[in-house]
Amino acid sequence: MAFDFLSANIAQQKQRARYRVRQCVAEQNGRYVKIDDKSYLNFSSNDYLGLNHHPEINQALIAGADRFGTCASGSSLITGYSYAHQALENDICDWLNKPNCLIFASGFSANNALMHALGHESCQLYLDKLSHASLIDGALSSHAKVKRFLHNDTAQLQRFLTQSQQAAIKEGNELNKVIVSEGVFSMDGDQADVEQLSKIAQQHQALLYLDDAHSIGVVGNKGEGSSSVADVDVIMATFGKSIATSGAFVACDELLADYLVNFSRHYIYSTAISPALAWATKKSIEIIQREHWRREKITELSQLLASKLSNKVQLIKNASSIHAIVIGDEVATLAVCQKLRDKGIWLSAIRPPTVPNNSSRLRVTVTSKHESKDINYLANCINEVIA
Repeated sequence: MAFDFLSANIAQQKQRARYRVRQCVAEQNGRYVKIDDKSYLNFSSNDYLGLNHHPEINQALIAGADRFGTCASGSSLITGYSYAHQALENDICDWLNKPNCLIFASGFSANNALMHALGHESCQLYLDKLSHASLIDGALSSHAKVKRFLHNDTAQLQRFLTQSQQAAIKEGNELNKVIVSEGVFSMDGDQADVEQLSKIAQQHQALLYLDDAHSIGVVGNKGEGSSSVADVDVIMATFGKSIATSGAFVACDELLADYLVNFSRHYIYSTAISPALAWATKKSIEIIQREHWRREKITELSQLLASKLSNKVQLIKNASSIHAIVIGDEVATLAVCQKLRDKGIWLSAIRPPTVPNNSSRLRVTVTSKHESKDINYLANCINEVIA
């Protein structure tokens, strides 16, 4: 029968405890989520700063729709680039101290676009082993040579760069180098050594590209992400997490922005994001910069969680909003996840291929909407079901 592989692969997913289904969310904010008429404490949200439903952002969305409409009505190179988009880009440039900025429909699209743009046959891309799937897919489908260094292993990265440079000199070839990493890694929640990566990039005359999707809004005095740590050549970040809207941006120099406008198929052939959303995003970034307490609360609650968990719980410690609790086996992870749901806690079980084999985990996200009593209850429940 035609397309037998569809049902065969689905059956295999179920057998391996890797089957995925969607959940229809009736309501949610940074603290609660309502699914199937039941309310849960939500520790799976990427709304780290709790800005979803913020009245100022909602009002900006309405004002943007009234002024610019709900739809861009075209790609950015036809009639889709409005004053709302331009104003948002200017604000991002000021925020991150970058000369130029382009807005994309999604982070996946932006990462793919940049890997293709920088993936010329004269280029070599050096990706952290735990880089996001969009970076890996984009790099491997580009014309560049791709090397992946062990997670956060800057010594191995140094060796790769030195070896490649020596080989290029010997062969008389010009080599353009791009170092690719994430500011905060989405599944472990640990941070890249941005300062060291920046030094290595300068030493080897390489570009440093960071996916700051989980850093933006959370890291830095004004939530500027990795830009607060060191000089980063190209920064990509999404709007759908801390910024609480939708879409993504790439902040870079004038030359790369001009190249993307002319050669990036992802940018050229995609309808621009809604101008109303762009106007709301502009307001969100304004709030992020001024309301420092949101970042401070995340730090405080994250420290509380770490202090309350039993020594039997394998927590990957970090200073971000993301806290991974490694269980290992897929079936065991799903069982723990269900026990927590029975106690009114919504957590996601993260399984391969998103994470390596035998490292299935609970991905706990702390937001500024949570309260100390929520963290205490979460820790007590986790200690009970894992012990």
